[in-house]
Amino acid sequence: MSNDLDGVIAKRLREERLARGWTLERLAAESAVSRAMISKIERNQTSPTAVLLARLTGAMNLTLTSLMSERGVASPSVRRMHDQDVWLDPQTRYMRRLVSGGDAEVEIVAIELPVGAVVEFGGLPGDLHEEQVLMLEGVLTLQAGQIQSSLHPGDVARFSADQVHVFSNHGQSVARYLVIKRQA
Repeated sequence: MSNDLDGVIAKRLREERLARGWTLERLAAESAVSRAMISKIERNQTSPTAVLLARLTGAMNLTLTSLMSERGVASPSVRRMHDQDVWLDPQTRYMRRLVSGGDAEVEIVAIELPVGAVVEFGGLPGDLHEEQVLMLEGVLTLQAGQIQSSLHPGDVARFSADQVHVFSNHGQSVARYLVIKRQA
């Protein structure tokens, strides 16, 4: 796991906010994340949860991967597994491995969702990304908008990121899946 990933997130969040000319108050209003929490994240005083990061990136129409990758760093043509950044949600222990680089047109993220964990994303009207989930191992319950599905290995679900989508692992083993997101 990259020890500096929280620092990269802090730096990139501030860069993206300032590039838009947004104040902390504006980002707080757009993301429904408190100004104080955004300030703590930008100063690298706290490790944000996946839910908070999703709200922040959704408000700025970014992918999580772009927030977790240094700006202007060229991606190699081959990304070895040991070179892929891993981020662990401090609350749910949800693990996210950045398979594709932050500058790729398509974001690919490998997820491990522990037994009993539930994470919720989306619901921000400006997030125009399309997402697909490819189930690799275990069983995952996905609710996207009004549709709820149980996904098994090999199943693929597709939905718009502006919908609230909830990933739940009520199975007996870790749920492993890929999230593929096309840049808007």
